[in-house]
Amino acid sequence: MNPASSPERRRVVITGMGACTPVGLGAAATWEALVAGRSGLGPITRFDARDCPVRIAGEVRGFDPLRPLAAPLFPRGAAAEPVVAAFTAKDAKKFGRFTHLGCAAAVEAYADSGLDARRAELAPERMGVNLGVGLGGLPEIEATHETWRREGYRKISPFFIIQIAPNLLAGQVSLLLDLRGPNLAVASACATSGHALGEAAAAIARGDADVMLAGGAESTITPLAIGAFAQMRALSKRNDDPARASRPYDADRDGFVLSEGAVVFVLEERAQARARGARIYAELRGYGATADAHHLSSLAPAAEGSQRSMRAALAQAGLAPAEIDYVSAHATSTPGGDSEEAAAIAAVFADHRGSLNVSAVKSMTGHLLGGAGAMGAFAAVRAIHDGVVPPTINLDTVEPACAELGLNLTPNAAVRRPVRAALSNCFGFGGTNASLVFAADAGS
Repeated sequence: MNPASSPERRRVVITGMGACTPVGLGAAATWEALVAGRSGLGPITRFDARDCPVRIAGEVRGFDPLRPLAAPLFPRGAAAEPVVAAFTAKDAKKFGRFTHLGCAAAVEAYADSGLDARRAELAPERMGVNLGVGLGGLPEIEATHETWRREGYRKISPFFIIQIAPNLLAGQVSLLLDLRGPNLAVASACATSGHALGEAAAAIARGDADVMLAGGAESTITPLAIGAFAQMRALSKRNDDPARASRPYDADRDGFVLSEGAVVFVLEERAQARARGARIYAELRGYGATADAHHLSSLAPAAEGSQRSMRAALAQAGLAPAEIDYVSAHATSTPGGDSEEAAAIAAVFADHRGSLNVSAVKSMTGHLLGGAGAMGAFAAVRAIHDGVVPPTINLDTVEPACAELGLNLTPNAAVRRPVRAALSNCFGFGGTNASLVFAADAGS
């Protein structure tokens, strides 16, 4: 029977993960740093920030888009040209940094999934991409504008549009890995990659694809982005202590730290994954997407829209709040947002606070904007797979409004515990919310 005609919702599991983040190059290094509570934040080096009011960020240091893979990949078969790196030297200059980071994470996730060894049995038309970017190629826009201003039209790169278009990450991944199914790019501010994961899972669940690479990327550490967020009074100004600048829930927090990076997952139809003997990290059980319809940059009162997204994800997952052991919070380290989300979590998990862990990995990674939802999901999935909840670092004195809620915010040290299921949140400008529920793979 054609899966697209089946009335039964198909189950979706995670079989591969890749990451390029401020705390590590690769998924393994990223997870090791999160568990260790190690910050990836530091002074800005991507531009001269001496005159900027904010001089700290979360950069992906040591990243080389030409880095060779551990082993060649053959998505088009052994007789075709292999993929030996995310980019060749010839092609790297055609793309923006967000595409460099996103392709590296996507190729790692694909290699991690083990799909390459089974490509002869898999139809590329049943494999797709949904990779989101919040702002696109802002560094390339700023640099090209300066080139045009100084040297005129003839010096504008013919690759400029390819460098900045948000969907070019998804396009390049589909080209690299011969993925001919749905090819999509979400842009919903800081909820971007949460929506990308949820919509990719929905495509598999309804039968439009059997495999989807999903997640997000961002690279906007530029004078305009830092300056604009600073003018909004959204950024921390702890320029002399960057490792302690991002401090969700702490009474002394003064804003978020802007970061870059990419996190990508391989989502796969569960029966196919089990049949090929794939390692399954977790099942993506539920997805909730809502709008506040309240304010362009602030959460609704009592984070009402956030509550609805969490409840919707739980309902789709068929899980009660008491079955969730961990919430990977959106918490950015902004004065208002953290306490509003904490109140929403406390409301949704009202009778279950004593056995629930909550943590905010942005305390270590900073805020990846379009990649933030996937970063939070990464923490949730690895917590289930490894039985470790990463900490909220720099949490010295819990803000009274958060403290009175009675949540365990996992301060400063990871907690080893079984995690049956986890929920991750991401919210964005425009009043957009996404929540995802993951669970250990079990059952028939």
